[in-house]
Amino acid sequence: MSVLDRKLLRDILRLWPQVLAIAFVMASGVATLVLGVGTYASLNETRNAYYERNRFADVFAQVTRAPRALAEEIAGIPGLQAVEPRIEKIALLSIPGMEAPASGLFVSLPDLAEQRLNLLTIRQGREPQPGADREVVISEPFARAHGFGPGSSFEAILNGRKRSLLVVGVALSPEFIYAVGPWDLMPDDRRFGIIWMRERALAAAYDLEGAFSSLHLKLGLGASQASVIERIDAMLARYGGRGAYGRKDQTSHAFLDAELLQLRAMSRITPPIFLIAAALLVNMTLARLIALERQQIGLLKAVGYSGAAILSHYLKFVAVIAVSGILIGAIVGTWLGRGAARLYADFFHFPFLIFRMDPETYLIGAAAGLGSGLAGAIRVLLEAMRLPPAVAMSPPEPPAYHRMFSGFRFAVRLPGSLRMVLRHLLRWPLRTASAIIGIALSTAILTGTLWVFEASEFMIDATFHRSERQDATISFAQEQPSRSLQDVARLPAILAAEPYRIVPVELRHGPLHRRVALAGKPPDARLSRVLDREFRVAALDGPGIALSDALAGILRARPGDVVEVELLERDRRVVLVPVTTVIQGYLGLTAFMNLDALNRIMREPDLISGVHVRYDAAAQSELFERLKQLPKASFIALQRVSLRQFRDTLAQNLLTMVTIYVSLAATIAFGVVYNVARITLSEQGHEMASLRVLGFTRGEVSGLLIGEIAIIVLVAQPLGWAIGYGFAAGMALGFSSELYRVPLVVGREAYGFASLVVIAAALLSALVVRRRIDGLDLVAVLKTRE
Repeated sequence: MSVLDRKLLRDILRLWPQVLAIAFVMASGVATLVLGVGTYASLNETRNAYYERNRFADVFAQVTRAPRALAEEIAGIPGLQAVEPRIEKIALLSIPGMEAPASGLFVSLPDLAEQRLNLLTIRQGREPQPGADREVVISEPFARAHGFGPGSSFEAILNGRKRSLLVVGVALSPEFIYAVGPWDLMPDDRRFGIIWMRERALAAAYDLEGAFSSLHLKLGLGASQASVIERIDAMLARYGGRGAYGRKDQTSHAFLDAELLQLRAMSRITPPIFLIAAALLVNMTLARLIALERQQIGLLKAVGYSGAAILSHYLKFVAVIAVSGILIGAIVGTWLGRGAARLYADFFHFPFLIFRMDPETYLIGAAAGLGSGLAGAIRVLLEAMRLPPAVAMSPPEPPAYHRMFSGFRFAVRLPGSLRMVLRHLLRWPLRTASAIIGIALSTAILTGTLWVFEASEFMIDATFHRSERQDATISFAQEQPSRSLQDVARLPAILAAEPYRIVPVELRHGPLHRRVALAGKPPDARLSRVLDREFRVAALDGPGIALSDALAGILRARPGDVVEVELLERDRRVVLVPVTTVIQGYLGLTAFMNLDALNRIMREPDLISGVHVRYDAAAQSELFERLKQLPKASFIALQRVSLRQFRDTLAQNLLTMVTIYVSLAATIAFGVVYNVARITLSEQGHEMASLRVLGFTRGEVSGLLIGEIAIIVLVAQPLGWAIGYGFAAGMALGFSSELYRVPLVVGREAYGFASLVVIAAALLSALVVRRRIDGLDLVAVLKTRE
């Protein structure tokens, strides 16, 4: 071992607390990078493998009733690899021991042939036997929620007739990774499940013998999805086709894609904050180390060591910190990545998990860590390398203190200790600024994480308390005459009822277009209201259309513009409709019209798709029992249950995320404060010992150090709030998708809690250093040469 390497080892052993503190901050950046990139890669790889193994379809289409012979004709379209017609229907369920009504999406399985697409993964039991009309396979989340397994039974209302069904198997499907019912915001596995039964049994229940209501297609290599969809739409139009669509618009795939988008955004936004903090700490620590070893550097140069050799020596010091941080970060990131990937796999119901950490991920993390350390050290190292031996061996020029506060009258009233603290901070402005920025970054991370809670509460208030104020939404199996509104209103416990109608359409404005569900509502709606950007009730008068701000942005449409509305059912006419207003919307791409105007466009007066209701909760048991027997209904969404499910899911997901980021932010705060305090102690140890000899108490002496830390932490808070707001804005932008948009709402609670955590971490760090002050050997310190 060379002389310089032995010196390096002694420096590391002497400064190990500071080295470890910086390494932990750097490890936090590497860990968040490995966590985000690794979790994204694992989920993406798992999804792709699941889709490939189980032959997930590429194109989907819904139709009212089409002959099976048409499917054979469609199979002749060039570019198609497989075509699978089937029957899909939503029906009400009666679950033993469950008061609230549940619903299930019934999906047919081929009677004799094998499944071609969306293959089931049987988790328990078996598939229904051909000809067994009662046997069904249910989705695993639904089975878990009710404790069902092979041999369990429940009842369903299929096309107005009650049927008793026998569970023979439990399965998962790539088509329903994220199974959410109509009008629900989150999956509710107790109230909505997927049920597979043989095609002949389901066709007999819905009078669809020799016909299908859903079509799934697999594209071959090089096939054009757009041209295939165009051909499919043309062939299904006369049979009530509602417009074919690709994977990106398939509900389950779209929700999973949005979650992956969030993971990717987090992996790009968060790590740089930690790495910047690590670079600042490396700069501060190395600058102080070189200042203390100034004469040693001069002596080494005088005896023949080159500037490059000395540069290499200190680069090794930085490398030890960086490599330590990289190794710790890689281990912690891999551990957190495995846990996060497992949580996501359970939430999205994958039958298996492929946890993949590509070497590229670790190389990126290593490069980021080394780059952070080098960026913090390069300026100080170049200055040390250029230092002439004669100058280096001479004592450094004493700090030039002067009367900084002579021009301020208030300064004379300040305590002497406070003036000492301020004078020392202002004497080293770059170091003080670096410390402030480091603390501000830890505050920013917390602010940029905690805002999600307030944004979620804002979304809940806007959605459940201002806009969708109904207690339940009853969806009919098919459109019903408007007199069905009175039938629902006469049910027990109903206090108010409002109709609505949903029509699938494609909106066009110039070359831009989107397929959405156009909702028709009465102009005086009080339960399900349409709100403008100022959260005022938007009037749905006349023939105009109201677009959500996200949809208007995609179409680049403004009030006064005229959009083309292509009806995706019935005669598929195209009508021109003016945009009357742009409304606030956080969930999906939404469009609204006056109910009567929508019915006139459809040339079908007095039809509705369902009813929003408000009911007396004290009498809900009788209402729920009647609803279970309602032959017209296919799904009943309960707002209170949806809100509770929304909150529970957010609490589960956000609590994990916040716990991780609170720990990481506290790591930054502790590391920055600890290094600042140790540097201050090394600089002012002589003065502090002198003060103790002169009669100052331990508390008074340590108060100088704690006061310096307090000023840095307090000054850093407003800057941290500002950076945190920008961090939150970046996350909100990264989280936004066509499925939902998170409002940028950062309130006092987020700022306050972030500052409390940082102050607590800083106080803990200061107390650790204070013990060193209390243990100062006064004689040894006073003998030390400055």
